[in-house]
Amino acid sequence: MSALIQAESTLTDCYQTTVPEAVRRALRVGKLDKILYTIRLDGEVVLARGGASNRDNRAQGRLLVADSGLAQRIKSLVGMPQLGAQLSTDDK
Repeated sequence: MSALIQAESTLTDCYQTTVPEAVRRALRVGKLDKILYTIRLDGEVVLARGGASNRDNRAQGRLLVADSGLAQRIKSLVGMPQLGAQLSTDDK
């Protein structure tokens, strides 16, 4: 299989390395995200995005998902305008 992206990095004295920018972009990872390493029997190493992104739950260590009922309630409370609707003179 030919490589789509090939990049090299160096290990420090403490066995740390910087993940090259091209690899970070391809995996869509950022600071505090996890990377999963899989080493196959033939020695091939596969990198993939790891578990849940730490970016999503930094504040409280948890992620709250709003269901459609809650989303509708929020819209009714904040008075979301309809897309394409004309703004009143008060809104301009």
